Amino acid sequence: MSPKRGDDVSPPPVGEEWRLRFATNEAAKGWGELGAEAPGNTRRYFEALRSDPLSLADPDRQHRLRGRLAAGNLGGQEYPQWEYEVTAGGRVRYLVDEARRTVHLVYASTRHPKDTE
Repeated sequence: MSPKRGDDVSPPPVGEEWRLRFATNEAAKGWGELGAEAPGNTRRYFEALRSDPLSLADPDRQHRLRGRLAAGNLGGQEYPQWEYEVTAGGRVRYLVDEARRTVHLVYASTRHPKDTE
């Protein structure tokens, strides 16, 4: 999704920070909704992913998915898929490309995804 007039400017990664990218238009839209509903939590999530998207420090909030959801495909490449609980219902799912230090957001919503119910 290319930035356009009126869009927020996201800061580029600095030093050891990871790059965050939207993998889908739905994730970009959901990100905006999360930011509007819970700006503080969304900002904390952003900072957590920038510094360590593979963190195991808080497994209740940030963890790798298991089973059929353990990996996701992007551009013909398979990556480990993780989930971050931004709010009680809000989730962000992302694929981690360690080689490029890039996090691809594939899902962001104020609602819990239905595929884990």
